[in-house]
Amino acid sequence: MKPKKMKDGVFWVGAVDWDRRLFDSLIPLPYGTSYNAYLVVGSEKTALLDTVEPSKTDVLLSQLEEVESIDYIVSHHAEQDHSGAIPAVLDKYPGAVVLASTKAKALLMDHLRIPEARVRTVADGEKVPLGDRTLEFIYAPWVHWPETMFTYLAELRVLFTCDLFGSHLAASGVFYQDAWKVREEAKRYYSEVMMPFRAMIAKHMDRIAGLDMDVIAPSHGPAHDSTAMILDAHREWVSEKVKNKVVVPFASMHGSTEKMVDALTEELSQRGVVVERFNMAVSDMGELAMSLVDAATIVIGSPTVLLGAHPLVVSAVFMANSLKPKLKFASIIGSYGWGGRMVEQITGLMGNLKVEMIEPVMIKGKPTEDDFAAIAGLAGEIAARHEKSADVLTGGPVEGAGV
Repeated sequence: MKPKKMKDGVFWVGAVDWDRRLFDSLIPLPYGTSYNAYLVVGSEKTALLDTVEPSKTDVLLSQLEEVESIDYIVSHHAEQDHSGAIPAVLDKYPGAVVLASTKAKALLMDHLRIPEARVRTVADGEKVPLGDRTLEFIYAPWVHWPETMFTYLAELRVLFTCDLFGSHLAASGVFYQDAWKVREEAKRYYSEVMMPFRAMIAKHMDRIAGLDMDVIAPSHGPAHDSTAMILDAHREWVSEKVKNKVVVPFASMHGSTEKMVDALTEELSQRGVVVERFNMAVSDMGELAMSLVDAATIVIGSPTVLLGAHPLVVSAVFMANSLKPKLKFASIIGSYGWGGRMVEQITGLMGNLKVEMIEPVMIKGKPTEDDFAAIAGLAGEIAARHEKSADVLTGGPVEGAGV
C-alpha cells in the first residue's frame, strides 16, 4: 500500500479492516472498521500519529517503506488498536521517540513493554515543532481512557481526535463520501464507546470550539473535511435534550410479554410518541445502544424466568446501565406464572440511570382487558411526562425513528 495524501505533508498511513465483525469480543462491527495512523512531514522532523492494530502492522510498515526517518511517534491513546504497532515502528526507526501524555507513559510501558527511555511525556498545551509545522497537544482525559489526548496542527488546520468523532466503518477513501452513513455509524460508535463519558466530552468540545479546523481526523472511520456535520451531531448527543421516544428492549417466551409490548407500542403511537422496540432474542445490541442515545424513556419488558427477568433482558439492562444514556424516565412491563422478584431485580441493575421510575405493569399469565387498560394507562403517563419535561423535544418528528 501507498500513503494517501490528505493535505500537503499530511498522509493517511493506516489500515482498513474490511472483514472484522466484533470489537473487544463485545461490539458488533457490521461494516468493519479502520485503524487510522497519520504521517506529518515537516521541514525538519517527521511525526507518526498513532499506529494500527497489531494484526495490521505489515500494512502500516508497507506504507512507511520510503520514509527514511521518523522522529516522533505520537500515542494519543494506549489501547492496542491505536498503539499495538508502536514496538515495530520503534524497531524500524531506532532514533524515534514516543510522545504521550503523562498517564499514557505508564500504560504504554505496561501494555506494550516499551522501554521507558523511548517514551517522552508532553504536557497539556505543549507544542513540538517539526520545522515549518507544529504539533500542539491537548489533553482529553476520559475520551474514553484517562490518558487520551488530541493533536492540533495549526498551520494546516487539522485536529487529530483519536477516538472522538470516529466511526467503525471500513471505506476505501480517506474522507467520507456519504454523510448520512457516517453519521449513523458515528452514532453507533458514540453510543457503544463514548456515551458513558458524555459530560467530559461536552467539556472537551467546548475547549476545542475555538480552534480553526478544516479537517477532523479520528482514529477510526473516515476523516471529516467538512466538520459541521460531525460536530453538530455530537453537540446534540452530549446535550441534555432527548427526543419524544420510548425504547423497549424485551424478551417473550410464550407470547404474553410480546402482546403487552404490542399494546404499549400502539398506545404510545396513538399519543404521538415514537417507539423503538428490540426483541433481544434477535436484536443487535449495538442498535439498542444507538437508540438509547437520544431516547426519553426506556420500558423494559420481560417474562419471569426462575423468579427473575429473562437473561437476555438482564444483559440489555446491564448494558444500558453501563452506558449511562441521558434517559429521563423508565418503567417495566412483564408477566409471571406464580410469582417472582423481577421488578426488584431489574431496578437493582439500573443504579447508574438518573431516571424517574413510572409504576410498572406486571400481569399474571395471558393479558386480560384490564391488563391492556393498565398498559394504556402507562402509555398515557409516559406521554404526559414527556409533555411536561423541558428536556423532551415533543414539537416535531423524530429523525430516523420508526415503530
